[in-house]
Amino acid sequence: MKKPWQKERHLNSLPEVFSSINVPTSGSFWKKLLAFTGPGLMVAVGYMDPGNWATDIAGGAKFGYTLLSVILISNIFAMILQHLAVKLGVVAERDLAQACRDHFHPVINFFLWIFCEIAIAAMDLAEVIGSAIALNLLFGIPLTWGIAITVADVLLILMLQAKGFRWIESIVAGLIFIILSCFAYEIIISKPDIFPILKGLVPQKEVITNPSMLYIAIGILGATVMPHNLYLHSSIVQTRNYARTTDGKKEAIKFATIDSTFSLFLAFFINAAILIVAAATFHTSGYHDIADIHDAHKMLAPILGTSLASIVFAVALLASGQNSTLTGTLAGQIVMEGFLNIKLKPWFRRLITRLIAVIPAFFVALWYGEKGTAELLVLSQVILSMQLSFAVIPLVMFTSDKLKMGEFVNKTTLKIIAWVISAIIIILNLYLLYQTFTEK
Repeated sequence: MKKPWQKERHLNSLPEVFSSINVPTSGSFWKKLLAFTGPGLMVAVGYMDPGNWATDIAGGAKFGYTLLSVILISNIFAMILQHLAVKLGVVAERDLAQACRDHFHPVINFFLWIFCEIAIAAMDLAEVIGSAIALNLLFGIPLTWGIAITVADVLLILMLQAKGFRWIESIVAGLIFIILSCFAYEIIISKPDIFPILKGLVPQKEVITNPSMLYIAIGILGATVMPHNLYLHSSIVQTRNYARTTDGKKEAIKFATIDSTFSLFLAFFINAAILIVAAATFHTSGYHDIADIHDAHKMLAPILGTSLASIVFAVALLASGQNSTLTGTLAGQIVMEGFLNIKLKPWFRRLITRLIAVIPAFFVALWYGEKGTAELLVLSQVILSMQLSFAVIPLVMFTSDKLKMGEFVNKTTLKIIAWVISAIIIILNLYLLYQTFTEK
């Protein structure tokens, strides 16, 4: 049943940084845009994390440029869904977890929270393992020690939040620049053919009809449109101190959407670059079965004729893992506070969130080594894809509800597009379940 937001007082999302960054009330378009720039980059991190690397490398090595269209479509889906997350955060002044708690029965809320925690644990597994693999490739640090290090580093970085949320955003922006530079270099030296790339951006029927291609395609969807980003974005957009009026909210939605759309375009370039490099190096050289980050790192140098290619690859992976663990920990905080409406000490809450992911990753690395962590990386993305529906459907429901959103409710065209995206995600995931349990 449709109903307006409840009137009782609720905790602000991320209360320690809520409305802490000033937005100029006058000044140029660019000055205002700069004030809103940051949350989009933090969200974009989830679209270039180590989980993406595993699925993109597998897709590029096995099928060449064909799955570029899946990355493009997934990114378009992401741009629309993140716009809805912005609207929810700005208009309702609730993050998606708080909105669910406010609307649904406690039993439904409990299951949504559990599903969300599973998704964050799966996502965190990918980030922790990715960082550990990068430390192993660069410095020879064993995977188990690398996983332990990721606990300490993200807590140290998040301590900077006490200095202001802009510090976190600046670190994220700097690491994204490193990843972007690394893959610009990889593309230049791998010399991919432009026409096959352009052809790969056009959807092919084979993506649906070939079961193994579809499995990787859904993994790419799960790795690209990540459920925790919808919770994260609906929260961190509220760090801006914009006017809480109709005009102020309209302006906030406009600038925050520009920020996220541009940031996701950067993420598309990085995501596509990973697949393009894999296609141009491994697929064209006949190495179609490379789906492991270790194998990709090992093969880049001999194929491209320079050891720098492998080093740059590992540096980008480390930057990606560090960025993703940071935003993932924040998302865990938002979800726990929003669904449970509890207020814990920030350091304690972050430690709990971190350990939920680190403990299983540590034991898998200890017992199964590289092979186990590689398989866990791809599986984590499939789990994310399956959980996506449980975040997308409430988001579309809330932003399409006139009683909740008032004049900011989704227009008819946007509403139809959002529900079509939801339906595609649900159908693909049901098919993935069928494939996994009957043929895999």
